Parts: sequence; structure tokens; C-alpha cells
Amino acid sequence: MPKDFAHLHLHTEFSLLDGAIRIKKLFSRCKELGMSAVAITDHGNMYGAMTFYEAYKKFHDKNPDYAIKPIIGCEIYTVEDRFVKDSRLGKEKRNHLILLCKNVQGYHNLVKICSAGFTEGFYYKPRVDFSVIEKYHEGLICLSACVAGELPQAILSGDLKKADGVVKRFKKLFGDDYFVEIQDHGLKSQKTVLPYLISIAKENNVKIVATNDCHYLEKKDAITQKILQCISFGTQLSSEEFSQDKSLINDDGGIDDDSYFPTDEFYLKSREEMEATFQGLGDEPLDNTLLIASRCEDICADVFGKRELYPLYKTPDGSSSMDYLRRLTMEGLKKKFDVVTDEILQRANYELSIIQIKNFPDYFLVVWDYINYAESVGIPVGPGRGSGAGSLVAYAIGITKINPLQFDLYFERFLNPERVSNPDFDIDFCVDRREEVIDYVRNK
Repeated sequence: MPKDFAHLHLHTEFSLLDGAIRIKKLFSRCKELGMSAVAITDHGNMYGAMTFYEAYKKFHDKNPDYAIKPIIGCEIYTVEDRFVKDSRLGKEKRNHLILLCKNVQGYHNLVKICSAGFTEGFYYKPRVDFSVIEKYHEGLICLSACVAGELPQAILSGDLKKADGVVKRFKKLFGDDYFVEIQDHGLKSQKTVLPYLISIAKENNVKIVATNDCHYLEKKDAITQKILQCISFGTQLSSEEFSQDKSLINDDGGIDDDSYFPTDEFYLKSREEMEATFQGLGDEPLDNTLLIASRCEDICADVFGKRELYPLYKTPDGSSSMDYLRRLTMEGLKKKFDVVTDEILQRANYELSIIQIKNFPDYFLVVWDYINYAESVGIPVGPGRGSGAGSLVAYAIGITKINPLQFDLYFERFLNPERVSNPDFDIDFCVDRREEVIDYVRNK
């Protein structure tokens, strides 16, 4: 049985013209390597998240006895100020940073970070600055990223004071959920920064985590990824160009980094291959991938699982939607009936109990709200059609205009505990002004 390890730095086909990992093949390969978790961290986007979930679900259905935890993340682009977009600056200095979702809150925050990168910081790439990360850091785990990260870049520039400051800043924000990331694909720059990364992490009591910058699934797929790079940069590929140039090898065994991917080590490696890569560092950097994976909840079903998404109604007095609906109903009954008999109260309370059980108070309030708006501004509204006319609660609060008790209409046709499909009110608005109602709903 292969030893466990979790890849936490991985680019799929959704890292456009950069990643060559097909998500549909990812989980099967992880199973072959004996892995219990895997993350997706595409460049600057979360385009692949839904496909990731669907592939995970399909794999799980076929392999119910083998669990692989899917972790959603992103390798974001960071800059000092996301609002500065000046071509006179020349080639912009962007850094990388890995963010992984611990829970559903983290997922929503990562969505906001990525969105800010596109809507506020886009300049060749979607970019964010530290203020965005600071605002939306809850529920996220942070890794210092590859040699393009702010921390390794500070080391490579010889500014160890800045490097130490970077670690302290992210440690303060993320606490124990900040990790210094180490990689080794045979590049000179990686071999240069490695001892400094380890020492700075130790000085700041930050754990290190070993990752492989996965851009393709197996070693033989390096040629596919190289072709993608040629398409991206508008260059041509020759067999001589692709073969590793031995003249690039330095005295310390590292590869000069002039080529974007000068080695064929950027693939989904086994635990054993990772151990061979980081000989002498012990198991902790590898085991920390599993520690991080254990902190990440399996959120995919909660985020992407099919479910009804209704808007929540914000009550004006801060009470719960159910309490507010009950109060509107009781007030409405007093207006609709000269005498509110026990029979009427019993019917109303019965309907309210079913509405609460089926979790539809917000739905009733939303419909009541836009009908109330339409009538308040003089837009004609119909009396209500269909099975909704059988609801006394709907009649009491003014959604429908027909007394269901007078005509012996059944509430159960509209809503009952066994009903699978969702109820709906059929409401007609004046054709000349119905757009005003739609605009009201949209704006609210």
C-alpha cells in the first residue's frame, strides 16, 4: 500500500494554456498513488471548482470504499496595490499565493477574493493586494507558494529582512493556518531559497510544507504542457528545445531558470518520489500536507449539491421570518373577518405549522412584499390563481383575494408535508406596469 500524501499545489486545464491536468482523470490517479486528499489551485480563478466536484462525485460513486477529500483552492496573483494599472511601469511584478478552503465560509471568502481580482484589480491578470486578503481571510489556509511567491522573491533579491517581514505579516493574519511552502523541481532558484525558507520558518515558529507544482498528471505528459506554453507565448517547439539541456545544470545540481518549465518534474508525484526529492528533511514537511488536509472540511456537497436557494426576507423589526409571518397573519385575519372564530384560528395555525415544517416562511414574505409594493404604488394586481388560493394564510396577508373557507378550498393542494415539488403562487400584474414590480424585486 503506497504511503499517503496530499498534493496542495495543482493546476488543471482551467489554468488556461498553463495547466495540463484533466480533472476527470485526477481522482483515479490519486487512488493509484494511495492518496486521501487533493487540492485544486488554478491560477487566479476558480473556474474548475464545479467540474472538480462533479469528477469527485463520479469517482466516489464508482469507488464508495475509497475516500479522497476534494479541497478547493486558488493560486492568486498578489501586488502591492491592486488599483495601480500603469503600463509605464514596464513588466509588472506579480507574486503568487496559495489559498485553500477550510470550510464553507472560506469558500465564500475565496470567491470574493477572486472576484475582487477581476472586478477591481485586473491588469493582464486578476490581481489582489493584502487588504483584500486581510478582509476575507477567515476560513482559509495560506501557503507561501512557489518561487514566484512574495517570500521566495524577497530571498532571491537578497532582502532577508523583507522576507522575515512577509512571514510575520501572514503569520499574524492566519496564525497556525499559515505555512511556508518548499518545492524542488531541480531549479537553481528553488535550491537557493530552500535553506532560507526553512530557517525563516523555524525562527517564526511556522510549519513548512512540501509541495510539487503540479501542471501535468504524469511525467510523460511534460510534452503536452510544453505545447500549451508554446501556444500561450506564440513560440514553436522542437525536439531539441524540449529535451533538457545539460548545459543548464549548475555545479550545485540546479537548473538555470531561463526556460519557463526547464525540467519535467512538474507532475503528480507519489509520496515515495516526494521523499526522494526532500531527503534529509524528515517526514514532517510531507506529513504537514495531511495535517492541512485534515483541517479542510469536505465542502463540495454543501457548496455544489443540488438544493433550492430561496432569498431570505429581512424583517423590519429583526424578528424571525416565521414570527413575522405569524404576526402578519393574525393581524390580517382581524381585518378580513368580523369575528375570528376558533375554526379560523385552527386552520391558520395548521397552515403556519406546515409552512414552518416545509421551511417556506421567507417565500410567503417575499411574495407578500412585492404584492404589497405593487398595490402601494397603484399597480393593479390580480386575485391570485391556482392552488395558492386554498391558503388562508395567503388570504390573510393579502397575497390572494379569495376566502378559501367560503369556497371549501383545500390548503393541502398547495402545500402539505408529503409534497415533493415546491409550491408557487400564480400572480398577475398590470401588463403596462409589471416591469416596475420586476425592477423592485431585482433591486431589493
